[in-house]
Amino acid sequence: MALAIEDYALISDCYTGALVGKDGSIDWLCLPRYDSASIFGALLGTRDHGRWLLAPTDPNAVSERHYRGESFVLVTTWTTSTGVVEVVDAMPRTEHSANLVRRVRGVSGEVEMCVDLRMRFGYASTVPWVRQSHDESNTLLAVAGPDALVIRGVKLDAADHSHEGTFTVHEGEVFDHSLVWYASHKPQPPAIDVDKGILETAKWWDAWAATFTHRGAYADEVLRSLLVLRALTHADTGGVAAAATTSLPEEFGGTRNWDYRYVWLRDASQTLSALLAHGYKDEVDHWRWWLLRSLAGDPGDVQIMYGLGGERFLPEYEITSLPGYHGASPVRIGNAAAKQFQADVIGEVMIALHDARLAGIQETDFSWSLQRALIGRLDEVAHKPDQGIWEIRGPARNFTHSRVMVWAAYDRAIRGAEEFGLEGPVQKWRECRARLRNEIERKGYDRRRNTFTQHFDTAEVDASLLQLSQVGFIAPDDPRMLGTVEAIENDLMHSGFLLRYRSTPELDGLPQGEYPFVACSFWLVEQYARSGRIDRAHELMQRVCGVANDVGLLSEEYSTASGRQAGNTPQALSHLALVRAADAIARAEGHGQAMVGGGSPSRRLDAVED
Repeated sequence: MALAIEDYALISDCYTGALVGKDGSIDWLCLPRYDSASIFGALLGTRDHGRWLLAPTDPNAVSERHYRGESFVLVTTWTTSTGVVEVVDAMPRTEHSANLVRRVRGVSGEVEMCVDLRMRFGYASTVPWVRQSHDESNTLLAVAGPDALVIRGVKLDAADHSHEGTFTVHEGEVFDHSLVWYASHKPQPPAIDVDKGILETAKWWDAWAATFTHRGAYADEVLRSLLVLRALTHADTGGVAAAATTSLPEEFGGTRNWDYRYVWLRDASQTLSALLAHGYKDEVDHWRWWLLRSLAGDPGDVQIMYGLGGERFLPEYEITSLPGYHGASPVRIGNAAAKQFQADVIGEVMIALHDARLAGIQETDFSWSLQRALIGRLDEVAHKPDQGIWEIRGPARNFTHSRVMVWAAYDRAIRGAEEFGLEGPVQKWRECRARLRNEIERKGYDRRRNTFTQHFDTAEVDASLLQLSQVGFIAPDDPRMLGTVEAIENDLMHSGFLLRYRSTPELDGLPQGEYPFVACSFWLVEQYARSGRIDRAHELMQRVCGVANDVGLLSEEYSTASGRQAGNTPQALSHLALVRAADAIARAEGHGQAMVGGGSPSRRLDAVED
């Protein structure tokens, strides 16, 4: 069976990524993109669903691993009873094919290594046809339909739909292995230079990290999180995947298993704001062009999510070729949320594009026209109930967070006109903004408990309410915001971590039960810091950062009972929430870290809105 989720490390070429287990097995790899079908799918099944194991034969071997420098070149050191070896895993960045290299170097003594290669195309639905060449590279050519792989390395023998082999590494010896994907109708690509691939990959990542700026605590965690966000950003299109995986369960053995390998406007917008705050303007401009291309057309057709290239057709279906992580089924491909109405996403986009303006990225006629069209769409649908930030599959409701994000969309449009001289019906936007505030204050606030509510027809709270102060709707130290925080702590704090909301079938249309949501706890850290509760902020920040795995990766959720990560991994929303939380602490401690997403820090609930 697959390892614990936290036992996997990501390697990436910014087109796709592989998950490498502590046991030396690559158990998840989709080629050539994150949202392509898997060729190694053991993560959602067993070794017979595809894997590439490279590890000592010694069952008592002990491994330790780390990323080389500030890269996604993974170095694993194995210590056995007979010697020590080092395995370097990397995905070199190339323009026309997807490559993965695995180098074994003898450090001391001698170590017998084993290889177990099981290629399963199309989410383990197809065993490819494999031809073996008897050349010096022991080349294997695997083909099935549109996909082809070339594997080079030590000699492997065919054995019941797998290819296996052993070899002994002595001190100073190096054995290289490589995998190259290419479209099967094209010529076979040449062998990759492994030395050059590893060196240039590490140099590229280190050069990207060299421009990193952060003032304050948690710099290492922030940098690794930004690196994760860059790894999830497609090198050509600029689309930001929400995670590298599909169907890792939000509750072990449960059915809340979703495909996150697509671009959510919400997550991508927040990701770009986080990158912008740390000096990465090129990525912001790249994503903005992805956004303009993806949203081009009738504003009424705007979706909440798209494919990495801006694809709109993302039908959700269940597959049986993969049984699920430790049996948690179904395994889903695509995501039905693409067709949901979620009123908050236009606000998220408007906030990110306003942050870009504040950072000096110039508007074009096209980009501002698009924003005006999005606001025009809000004029038509702003009053409608929606599925909310959590993509509720129950009845549509007037979620308070969604209403506030609609307010934020108008607010950023107004500020674009007032602060940057952009054209638009400003007085109309002011009236819409004021009307929304009045509605939220009357219907989304419980005076009895002194808290904002999850939606207009309940007294329940929701962790997304923590974002009200982040976007400038209310000051973080406003008594009503502090009351909301207290209610969230009382209702949603679970063993030191925050749940998203109290799940019930009546609310979200799914069986009850899930684990605390990592990003929500970071949102609470940010709120603590913004409201001057620095000690509380540090205490919670250290606790939540402590659930990252040994190479700094965070998944979507965390099981406090088992001490295990849960949900898709690595999760963009978790990592960008970490960045925001650290930045809020830095500002609160006087380090002057750039502010993202919240606009003017002095904006308050009782601000005058004409």
